[in-house]
Amino acid sequence: MKENTSEVEYLAYLEEFITENRKSKFLKVLEKRTNHFTVAVEDVFQLHNTSAVMRSCEVFGIQNLHVIEEKFGKSIDKEIAMGAQKWVDVNRYDSNISCVKTLKEKGYQIIATTPHENDCLLDDFDITKPSAIFFGTERDGLSEEVMNEADGFMKIPMAGFTESLNISVSAAIIIQNIMSRLHKSDLDWHLSEEEMITLRLAWTKNSIKDIKRIEKRYKEINNLV
Repeated sequence: MKENTSEVEYLAYLEEFITENRKSKFLKVLEKRTNHFTVAVEDVFQLHNTSAVMRSCEVFGIQNLHVIEEKFGKSIDKEIAMGAQKWVDVNRYDSNISCVKTLKEKGYQIIATTPHENDCLLDDFDITKPSAIFFGTERDGLSEEVMNEADGFMKIPMAGFTESLNISVSAAIIIQNIMSRLHKSDLDWHLSEEEMITLRLAWTKNSIKDIKRIEKRYKEINNLV
């Protein structure tokens, strides 16, 4: 597509190839989506845990997931993700420092999920600031680099003998908590109109099996070839 081609016009054309129910579902889901919070996972050794975190992001409304792949693999377990990779934007990084730097430049505070002397209990976490929630490896937790760059620390209160949870479980608990509170707040946490259009376009394309042929036809009709 050429840059001057209207996304709105293109979206209207593509939406002719999906059902009204699918279009309505997109709009309903987008009403609950946000970039106020984002999630980052650092070198998660067990791939299915990254996929499960992605699924929690999708289910509870966080649009962007950041995956640091400094040490381990670069694929997503689609069976665990259960299709979430079609609806969540996955941003990949070769180093933890580049991820932290990128997110700080976008205005996020870096929140490390780890027991720490200056940590904050989950229910007391301040949801008003745009925050990037970082989760570490199952074996070693977050790296020293991320810990040093963190603006704050968060932990889940526990009442048993076990001192830690699996990353996918921790992420689900934290994401559900902060998103539930965000949805009930008066904060301006919704996606912008431009962000919604871009996502509607991407999701619509993901929903059309013969998208390459249809895109080709659109370009021919509009002399974009």
